[in-house]
Amino acid sequence: MNDTSLPPAAEARALLLKCYDGVLSTLSVSVAGYPFGSVVPFCLDRAGNPIILIADIAQHTKNVKADPKVSLILFDRTSHDLQANGRLTLLADAMLVDTTDTDTSERYYRYFPDSRDYDRTHGFQFWRLHPRRLRFIGGFGAIHWFEPSDVLTGNPFTAEEETGMAEHMNADHIDAMRRYCVPHLAVTGAVPSPSFAGCDRDGFHLVVGQQVIRIPFQSPVNNVLEVRKALVALARA
Repeated sequence: MNDTSLPPAAEARALLLKCYDGVLSTLSVSVAGYPFGSVVPFCLDRAGNPIILIADIAQHTKNVKADPKVSLILFDRTSHDLQANGRLTLLADAMLVDTTDTDTSERYYRYFPDSRDYDRTHGFQFWRLHPRRLRFIGGFGAIHWFEPSDVLTGNPFTAEEETGMAEHMNADHIDAMRRYCVPHLAVTGAVPSPSFAGCDRDGFHLVVGQQVIRIPFQSPVNNVLEVRKALVALARA
């Protein structure tokens, strides 16, 4: 269920941070004038923009090269009533990520480790979705339009800081990460070994098998020391 105690923009941001896939729609070049939609995984870059990885031969790639206008719709897949819960649509422009931007690519690979091997089959490229406007529906009648600055916020951690967190957690704190996951996983047996994918001001993501799990902090953090304290507090909760 939605946290209705949050302002609508904060509720929209919480949904954006919780999701790691959505329905991407692009303007078809093969059937002119019609939208073409399919599910894509994504993670956020340090400015809060969605990053997708698509094959050179994919229909979406052909479409965005002809017209960069796209939409990405997100919703909570764990909800039993999708229309009664929040969903977020980002109207955006798709732009190629420079191949020298290793921070963005490495962050994506931590979220989706299997994607490192995609180039063995076809050429793949990273695309950054620059939102123009966002439409959030928080439930029946709760409809809001937002500017990107209302919802997207920058990540306070540098690439080096986040990589250091991931390496430290994955080397020394597997058991703690398993405990973090338990309330968020519908499993009865042992939790597979999780890996630390990324961290931001409001929480962090763990990869468990093929699933990405969002773990919110009890309060926002602003530096690495505060992250350590927040992780310790979660482990003791």
